[in-house]
Amino acid sequence: MVSTRTFPNLAFRRLRGQRSAGEFAAAVRRSAREIGEQVACDARYIGRVESGEIRCPNYAYERVFLHMFPGAGLADLGFSPRESVRGRGARSAADSSSPVTTPSTVSAPSAPSAPSAPSESSAPSPPTSPLLGSDTDEECDVLRRVFMTSGSTTMAAASLGLSLGGMAAAVSLPAQRRVGEAEVSAVEKAVRQIRLLDDRHGGDGLYRRASQPLRAAYALLDSGTSTRRGTADRLHAGAGELAISVGWLAHDSGRLEDARSHYAEALATARVTGDRALEAHAFCNASFLARDTGRSRESVRAAEAGQRAAQPLGSPRLMALLALREAGGRAGLGDRTGCERALGRAHTAFGRGLSAADPEWMSFFREAELEILEAQCWSALGDWSRAARHARHATRLQDPHFTRNLALYRAELTTDLAWAGLAEEAAATGHQVLDLLDQVRSSRIRTMLAGAVAVLRPLGRGSVEITDFLDRHASAGTKA
Repeated sequence: MVSTRTFPNLAFRRLRGQRSAGEFAAAVRRSAREIGEQVACDARYIGRVESGEIRCPNYAYERVFLHMFPGAGLADLGFSPRESVRGRGARSAADSSSPVTTPSTVSAPSAPSAPSAPSESSAPSPPTSPLLGSDTDEECDVLRRVFMTSGSTTMAAASLGLSLGGMAAAVSLPAQRRVGEAEVSAVEKAVRQIRLLDDRHGGDGLYRRASQPLRAAYALLDSGTSTRRGTADRLHAGAGELAISVGWLAHDSGRLEDARSHYAEALATARVTGDRALEAHAFCNASFLARDTGRSRESVRAAEAGQRAAQPLGSPRLMALLALREAGGRAGLGDRTGCERALGRAHTAFGRGLSAADPEWMSFFREAELEILEAQCWSALGDWSRAARHARHATRLQDPHFTRNLALYRAELTTDLAWAGLAEEAAATGHQVLDLLDQVRSSRIRTMLAGAVAVLRPLGRGSVEITDFLDRHASAGTKA
């Protein structure tokens, strides 16, 4: 019988040196990208390794660690042989090829020759997320958040109370032992309220508070007290959508690694329940995030996986948005032909009109959004005049109800106009963005506007209009 007693991994701790666990986790993620791996490493994972809780890493982490420390073996890093590990650290060959597994205890292979990592050409399986590798049990307990401090239903007493610009909203998730209609409805209401406030105010002031109902929703899932399948499925879907909404707030407020984690969690939840709609949504947002963080190839892969998940759902608008996500990724790769093809598919699907199968979260996706996403493609390809034409059209079409998007579209237009050499029009549009930033708190929009300012600054001396805008922007930055 193998002992389950754990011992600290002192060798691994020495390798970390003076870096914090978070800094070392960031180095692991960078090393993973260097060799084409995707691991969701964070400080918590490093702590579990150093405490001895993880006695042997999964295959993805093994490749990353051996890349980080050339010439070292797993034993040199303080890990136990794979064949000696029982439980979560080792699984059967069949299990190791599954994209997502629920937390469980599985016996290790009895033979010393552990199976090698599954190849892309192995037996068909659902597409692997660019955020979650096929070996994810050490990375992410599917129904437990990294920052959850308790799995009991008492966490469901958390509430969301927001007050921005005179707009107040409160969503409570009541605590009780059995999860029913009231709890599921509260989760769904939290999703709608967060989206409404984001449309009007942006993500900066909302993200931390919005994490409260997310923790509560996953605590309800973790309690496992619902006896009705329909209720459980709605709760999973609601929690997943909530994770995506909170992930978007993180994305919009510049917390990109947090956003990545939330999207990965939503994807894992979708895979557990076989929820294609949630899976498509998670891939859609993951693709957008990857594009914004310079991971263009990952953006394309995520968009393609989202399209595969969405195909049976019968929503042309969803397919159009996912095609636009693919186009954005291809533009980032400099693939003009691939981008144009994806844009063509997006326009064709969008032209088929609305459908009863369109997801509720897609209410923002109108012609204005189509235009601005195309503008971003052309700007990534350096076709600034064409980008400005589409961005200008987007600002004219946008519903003023979506205040954050109106500011976003004008920030995009300001940048495109500046690069296109239309500096005075860019300055005038930049003033309109600043008018909206009293209501909208979005690091993403401020970053976009700062990029336009950098282009306009060398031109400021020759134009009163440009100088006024640059001075106002500098003053607004001082007050922020």
